[in-house]
Amino acid sequence: MGVVLASLQLCLAVVTAGLPVTANCVPPPPPVLPIPSAAQLAWQRREVIIFFHFGMNTFTDSELGTGGEDPSLFAPAALNASQWMDAAAAAGASLAILVAKHHDGFCLWPSAYTAHSVRASPWRDGAGDVVREFTVAAHARGVDAGLYLSPWDRHEKRYGREVAYNEYYLAQLHELLAGYGSMSEIWFDGHKEENATNMTYHFDEWFQTVRQLQSSIVMFSDAGPDVRWVGNEDGFVGTTCWSTINRSMITIGQTGLEGYLNKGDPRGTDWVPPECDVTIRPGWFWHRNETAKPLRQLLEIYYTSVGRNCVLLLNVPPNATGLVEDADIARLREFRTAITGIFGTDLAEGSTATANSKRGGGFAAGNVLDGSHETYWAPTADVGRRNRYWIELRLPSANSTAGVPVRPFNVVRIQEHVALGQRVERHEVYVDGVAVASGMTVGYKRLHRLAAPVTGRTVKIWFTARRGPPLVSAVGLHLDPYATKRASICTLCRTEV
Repeated sequence: MGVVLASLQLCLAVVTAGLPVTANCVPPPPPVLPIPSAAQLAWQRREVIIFFHFGMNTFTDSELGTGGEDPSLFAPAALNASQWMDAAAAAGASLAILVAKHHDGFCLWPSAYTAHSVRASPWRDGAGDVVREFTVAAHARGVDAGLYLSPWDRHEKRYGREVAYNEYYLAQLHELLAGYGSMSEIWFDGHKEENATNMTYHFDEWFQTVRQLQSSIVMFSDAGPDVRWVGNEDGFVGTTCWSTINRSMITIGQTGLEGYLNKGDPRGTDWVPPECDVTIRPGWFWHRNETAKPLRQLLEIYYTSVGRNCVLLLNVPPNATGLVEDADIARLREFRTAITGIFGTDLAEGSTATANSKRGGGFAAGNVLDGSHETYWAPTADVGRRNRYWIELRLPSANSTAGVPVRPFNVVRIQEHVALGQRVERHEVYVDGVAVASGMTVGYKRLHRLAAPVTGRTVKIWFTARRGPPLVSAVGLHLDPYATKRASICTLCRTEV
């Protein structure tokens, strides 16, 4: 936590200079537990991750294989994993995850523990290894790699025999995590059909094995332990979204928990933030007659995932030749250009920030404007849940007599310093005293889209309910030109004109 180091350095400088210690040497506030690990924090800041569903289903025009497919069907004539990284780069993604084995059991690497793999296919004359090519291409491009290894296996004869299959699965985990370099995320998908063979997975053993092999990796499943499913595959998290849940309440693969996973739990004892998995096309695997979602829909997904304290995992399926469609890469590039255009300019820049309470030292209100994740505004110690805190930005046009132009905005960005816990339970946003937005949780990032662009002299955010004093690392204002224009730009009141 950078602010802790900064505070210590400041105090050390004062003492070294022989000066009296002053109120500037104020320690950071205590955390509100639970708090994220360093790996979870780094994962959250990625915001957008790319998923590659590629395998036997790509060649059978299917979404769910039977496990009985002939390996000779797997024949991507032009597979180029470096071109896949073009797709990741187009989306601005720092992490790409490959489905190494889907539910049909076909392995995209030459596993020593099954004949149902690329070794039995004509691709690369049976000497190919998609996982190897994927990880090499990712690392060469500066993209972190991750893998999906399906627990449900419709091909493997050991499936249903508890000890034998868990040994098999652990052996394949070892192959992937010990043989292909550093991995940043691994996916444990708990899905299987209701009539599937009964099988008990030894998740705790799997998780501990992963930790042993790669200690900094984040693990995904319905119950984490590091990242949880969001409860749907449509790209949205609830307007209330806590990064905390009670893992003990969740059985991986159990139905009926979707609402709990989507909203999280303010009383949760475990920090397990949600990942929003959604595909750019209707299907998870490539199908000739499908096309990518339009830009407006992708932007909507961004606001309802990243903009609600989530990470967006966007699937882009390579086609049967082994390439991502040019049209899909173009759509990803269009998406990233739009995000950069909206959020690359902060219209709050040049503002001054004040608050009705300040902890002192390095925790001033102005920290919300410095662009750093590590600094934040902190009020004084909590004096009860009824105490309402606020922070206010006085915009540049209100601070200057030099004719600074009034700049409209229609997106308000709020970010908590989640390294010390998620705190905000309810908040309200006002422009020159007029309510323009309200919501429940904030978390790592909350994006409020306003009904129409507005201008004003001040933006004030009230934190009306919280778990401990709110810690706010950023407040930003942005103009989204892609938003539906429901009104002309007005100077303040949001009256339809």
